[in-house]
Amino acid sequence: MADPAGPKVYSIAAHRGFADALVAGLVPRYAEPEYGLARLTLLLPSGRAARTVSEALIRHSGSGLLMPRMAVVGDLDLDETLGPLLDPLGAGEAIPPAAEPTYRWLRLAELIRDTWREGSPPKGSALLRLAHETGRAMDRLLVENVSPEDLLGEAVLALVGDLQQHWTDNLRLFAAVQRLWLDELGAAGAVDPAERRNRLFRHAVKRWREAPPATPIVAAGVTAAAPELAGLLRVMSDLPQGAVILPDLDLAMSEAVWDELGSAETPFARGDAVTHPQYHLKLLLNRMGVARGEVQPWHRAGIGKGPPERSHAISSLFLPPEASKAWAELPADKRRLAGVRLMETGDPEEEAQAIALLVRQALEHPEKRIAVVTPDRGLAGRVVQHLRRWNIAADDSAGRPLPQTAAGSLLLLLAEVAAEQASPVPLMALLTHPLVRADEARAAWLDQARALELELRGPRLEPGLAALRGPAAVAGVEAWWNEVEALLGPLLTDAAQSLGERLDRLVAAAEALCGEALWSRPDGRALAAFVEDLRLHARATGLALEAGDLPAALREAMDRVAVRPPYGGHPRVVIYGLIEARMTRAELVICAGLNEGTWPATPASEPLLAPAVLRALGVPGADFRIGLAAHDLAGQLGAPEVVLSRARRDAGGPVIASRFWLRVEALLGELASDHRETAAPALAAALNAPPPAEPHPRPRPMPSPAQRRVDVRVKAIDTLIGDPFQFYARHILRLEALDGLDAEPTPAWQGSLAHSILHKWNEQRGDIRAIASEELREMNAHPLLRALWQPRLFDALGWIAERVRAAEAEGRTVLAVERKAEMSVQGVRIYGRADRFDRLPDGTVAVIDYKTGKPPTAAEVAKGYRLQLGVLGLMVEQGGVEGVIGKVSGFEYWSLGKDAKRRDENGFGYVETPLLVGGKRSGIPPEDFLPETRRFLREAVEGWILGDLPFTARMAPDFPSYTDYDQLMRLDEWMGREA
Repeated sequence: MADPAGPKVYSIAAHRGFADALVAGLVPRYAEPEYGLARLTLLLPSGRAARTVSEALIRHSGSGLLMPRMAVVGDLDLDETLGPLLDPLGAGEAIPPAAEPTYRWLRLAELIRDTWREGSPPKGSALLRLAHETGRAMDRLLVENVSPEDLLGEAVLALVGDLQQHWTDNLRLFAAVQRLWLDELGAAGAVDPAERRNRLFRHAVKRWREAPPATPIVAAGVTAAAPELAGLLRVMSDLPQGAVILPDLDLAMSEAVWDELGSAETPFARGDAVTHPQYHLKLLLNRMGVARGEVQPWHRAGIGKGPPERSHAISSLFLPPEASKAWAELPADKRRLAGVRLMETGDPEEEAQAIALLVRQALEHPEKRIAVVTPDRGLAGRVVQHLRRWNIAADDSAGRPLPQTAAGSLLLLLAEVAAEQASPVPLMALLTHPLVRADEARAAWLDQARALELELRGPRLEPGLAALRGPAAVAGVEAWWNEVEALLGPLLTDAAQSLGERLDRLVAAAEALCGEALWSRPDGRALAAFVEDLRLHARATGLALEAGDLPAALREAMDRVAVRPPYGGHPRVVIYGLIEARMTRAELVICAGLNEGTWPATPASEPLLAPAVLRALGVPGADFRIGLAAHDLAGQLGAPEVVLSRARRDAGGPVIASRFWLRVEALLGELASDHRETAAPALAAALNAPPPAEPHPRPRPMPSPAQRRVDVRVKAIDTLIGDPFQFYARHILRLEALDGLDAEPTPAWQGSLAHSILHKWNEQRGDIRAIASEELREMNAHPLLRALWQPRLFDALGWIAERVRAAEAEGRTVLAVERKAEMSVQGVRIYGRADRFDRLPDGTVAVIDYKTGKPPTAAEVAKGYRLQLGVLGLMVEQGGVEGVIGKVSGFEYWSLGKDAKRRDENGFGYVETPLLVGGKRSGIPPEDFLPETRRFLREAVEGWILGDLPFTARMAPDFPSYTDYDQLMRLDEWMGREA
């Protein structure tokens, strides 16, 4: 029964502060002496809105108040929440239960796989992602009352011929899957969640028209324009004790501007201003059948109200294109946004620090509330961290995605270990995870895990846990590893498993590693709810999933779960996302991240239904969300004090300012300079600015004579001459660079492998390729590494075998391989190991060194950087090599690398003499090589080992050195400024 006075629809202006203004009007209107607001029912848009209204009621009452019943429009159990208002005894029989969302998601994946027509259907995470998008598309259509039959209606069929083929295929797939799913639902006596909400709304409309509730019922802050919800709101506005209260409907907007927004009727016209912040409210009013002139202003204001003129400024700010021409004629007092500041910083880190400073400054004012509103969760996290500098605990109320929490990351690491067959990176991240053995045994556990990690550094071993037993034995943690292998072994089975079975194994391993610590915190409880829900429905569907697809599938599903912090942060500081900030108010609001792609977010296109199809069906498109983001900003601009913030760059480079930011600057015009917030960015820069410091000089360490007196390896002589600092760091300080986990094969690793193979071959002869294969097996090299490197290695080794046989046929013989060598230079021991010595036909000796890459050049040898062959030659002539005696005349590098001069199919392997031979124009003549080597060696020993020369960093800029010690020598701080 409608109220003869017309619909009771109200609007709370942006400057009044919605929640506090709402409460300020509800209490005098509906409160009763003995019952407070207990007889009132509030219909709110979300659970977060209910919490916001509750907090506003507490602030308003002061001494206490009986709270109203609060229901959320998206609640699938709305009939139970509203109780007798909806007559649940009758409604329960008429309205079927809703299908479980997780079950629907998994079942849709199976239906898509079975319905796929052309080519291979997507698998694993791609299939599940498509199923999720299919479910979302179904909900969007259901919310707008679009039935499956409408997909085959004239409006859509008329477009099919104009669509690209992939859109047509997607439309057919969607229609087929939806029909199969609805048939299953009908057989099970259930409906989709969106359909159940629609039926609940229709039932409420019918019930309240026949018998209006005896107690007041008010819808507050609900702006969704779904047809069934709009019908419900219209009925509520007509109830004798009902009302609908909208946020930020612009009642001061002229009729001409209101008309410029478009018709706001379905199907949407192409010229409609769907990105305007008032468009979705116009659409809602149209669907309610309420004219804007029938909406009354809400005259109560909250405790955080802004200046009244702010609402007029907000209206001008978001004028549509034609109407915005009036900006040029606005006087300065109409364009000024008093209390609004614009803050630009260089990057997100600087922005977060400046925001934290503004928060800290505002807290100096008693009872002043501060809200930071941003859709950028990364920026919100940075602000939280910066506030800790002053011991301010401010939690991000939008929460963190479950994968970014400790419990969620542990489950994903277990999935990655299973998917990658215990590869080193996820394995060590798992074993050292903060939740693993989080008790008194953790210290011993970490000691053993770190010991194993040192042995696993370098190229990846064979897949599986068995390949890690050898490194565990070398590390001395064999018993501990047996325990780990028993825990993780069930995850690495090759048997086909369903998603439910894989989740069972993941949970069992997680509990064995972490115990109760896994589930004891908020993130653990969220993970437990997620796992139980997914496991229950995975068992019901029986969906199979390969181990390799598990991490991506779990991560995408967990990303949709937000872990929100419990109460306990600072009482006057909150950090909101856009949805959480709706209906809230604070004395200072900082709107951060105002860049395109962030606020507003880049519209995500519908992957299944073409935009033209959605438009024909009357379903709001992706651009509709821009209008919602604009409305969110308009609501926050009503606060007494507002700071709009953006960074000029992000991690990817320069970014474009938000269209909303540009509108503010355009409206202000020349007044924009008066609204700039410059103090906070300047202070943030000053906080981070280090004190003035002189440029760091080039390192020239001067160790004591006792520290200098070390034995020198043959290969270290080059470093001693070319870059003394590296020699100092490695051989005096004994600092060794560690390989990374799962690292690419380094030249040293490749050289060790090649030397080991050649050593065995020289001793055994036979098939060199068979020896190489056996060596690779003994090293437990990863199959991918073998596949990539083995062909090249085999070709080069084959060349060496052929070359040796050819040399032996010419009278050249191998004297020794892998032979130790040493000598003394002025009392300093020089030692090393030679790859090979050959006896040449003329009776002299040749020194040979194997290289897996490019050998040294004659120019490098002439500068004294590459003296290895010369030093080994001196050792032979001085009798420092057992079993090798004679004059040295040959100096050869045998490279396993690619020979650019060869044109044959193989192309690997060549011999290089780094002296002035053949057609070379520079280098040391062979007859002068040993005397020059002796001179270089004597000067190096006398200067650095026995003398007092400083170990200067990068003394020879052209010395081809590694970069292992660049950070230690602080290279970037002095390179280019050295004297």
